[in-house]
Amino acid sequence: MKEKSLAESLCPCGSGAAYPHCCGRWHAGPQHLQAPTAEALMRSRYSAYVLGLADYLQDTWHPSTRPAEPTLFQPGLQWLGLDVKRHVMVGENRAEVTFVARSKLGGRAHRLQECSRFLREAGRWTYVDGDLS
Repeated sequence: MKEKSLAESLCPCGSGAAYPHCCGRWHAGPQHLQAPTAEALMRSRYSAYVLGLADYLQDTWHPSTRPAEPTLFQPGLQWLGLDVKRHVMVGENRAEVTFVARSKLGGRAHRLQECSRFLREAGRWTYVDGDLS
């Protein structure tokens, strides 16, 4: 059985939409920093982790908190799903997104829950930081 290409697959973010019409549009081309909401950016960042898109993660991280080195992906880490729990505006250009991301590494399941903070500057959302819970 032939494996589906990204163009034919559902988006890794769990939205139920096809990848090219969901996070794929933010990952591709010059508009990739223009996700319309903090939640859309958070979903696209999760998909970037799934797909190993280190440049996208760097480009969507706020310069004040962005690591100097690109994200390194742990060999064998398998992302299993994303559940967005809450998206709330906390000001005109600030938002928080709480989510749970599930993964598996070396046969062990892991659960990451974070309340992420986002900032919109010049019409573009960026990830600032987050609190793990």
